[in-house]
Amino acid sequence: MTLPRGYHEVRLGPDDQHRATVMDTWAFPTGTDLEVLERLPMPFEWERSYAAVADDDAPDGPAAPLAAIHASYGFSRFPVPGGHAPTAGLTWVGVHPAHRRRGILTAMIDEHLGRSLERGEVLSALYAAETAIYGRFGYGRAADELQVRLPRRATLRPVAGSAEHRVRVELVDPERHRPRVEELHRRAAEDVAGTGLGRPGWATRQTEGLRRSWWSDHPELRRGRESLRVLTVELGDDLRGYALFRRKEDWQPEGPRGTVHVVESAALDAAAAHALWTVLLDMDHTAVVVPDRLAPDDPLLTLLVDVRATLPRVNDNVWVRLLDLPAALRARRYTTDVDLVLEVTDDRLPANAGRWRLQADAFGEVSVGRATADADLSLDVRELAAAYLGAPTLLGAAAAGLVREHTDGALARAATALGWPVAPFCSWVF
Repeated sequence: MTLPRGYHEVRLGPDDQHRATVMDTWAFPTGTDLEVLERLPMPFEWERSYAAVADDDAPDGPAAPLAAIHASYGFSRFPVPGGHAPTAGLTWVGVHPAHRRRGILTAMIDEHLGRSLERGEVLSALYAAETAIYGRFGYGRAADELQVRLPRRATLRPVAGSAEHRVRVELVDPERHRPRVEELHRRAAEDVAGTGLGRPGWATRQTEGLRRSWWSDHPELRRGRESLRVLTVELGDDLRGYALFRRKEDWQPEGPRGTVHVVESAALDAAAAHALWTVLLDMDHTAVVVPDRLAPDDPLLTLLVDVRATLPRVNDNVWVRLLDLPAALRARRYTTDVDLVLEVTDDRLPANAGRWRLQADAFGEVSVGRATADADLSLDVRELAAAYLGAPTLLGAAAAGLVREHTDGALARAATALGWPVAPFCSWVF
């Protein structure tokens, strides 16, 4: 890593958990005691975890405090439209307050991009703690999520077959529930609503470290809520849906006003989704149900008779960065035949810059190579990344002056081909 003068890089390992946790609490303030945080399972892949140390602290060796930290997860099968792409999930990016505004973050991101390319990863993906940061590094807002507040007993439209499902509500037993839930989480992304189409962006928890961290349920991290519960929806012996949730009581003079906080939910079809939400929406002593996040096309939003009462709010979900542009474009599929020349700018990864000819059959073969012909469209890699998972962002970017059309009709053809029938979305923050 080419760090600013006065700093050097160290690669972290399991013995560095204490100082990595200390550094994280400086970057992301928390009310949880350090001793508690250190007892939690670390999700890290240590071989992909790095830090910056000030040279003045170097004589202290392994005990030297960290000035900054970043890590990544190896998502070998990150879902993209019609396929999968090896992806680096950037995470735990932070700089100590005493070392900010010195170029450390820029150096870390550049190193992350380079190392990811060396590993053969064609994309980088992340959740942005602050949305203003990552665009300048070529990341595009590639997916959105909805946040809603569902009043208790909100009315759902009927769905045939819903009553045939068996619903269980239990305390979480990781040994028993984890394998089945994680398997359904994977299935839910591969065949949305029986279409055979997958959901782009729906990363699975591939490593044991991620799964162990996700299923940890330490009391001091519950924010006053109860221990983790699981609702499962079964048809015969087949698990068709689940929700992980916690309730929080709230007694007011007018009566109980508790909240059901839904950590994550998934269902394989509309009948299972209806059975799942019917139970969640009618729990005793509660007044509101709050999912952490929902896909913009989650069936719940269509099943609700009164969506307005949920006060829906759009937020950003996964951000994506193209690392190897031709390989990334070849990894996905396109909804129509397309033959376009794209002129791309990329200030951080010059190998991506220039003119590229994209040729593809609808849902079929894809070819990407260097072009000498005049460009049909011009755009920055950030705008291409924002459209990469299939979100309808290309036309909006053009309307904002961020995409230029040089050939009549090219913008509409590109936006249609890059679009995807299933909204991109990731169900958990990595």
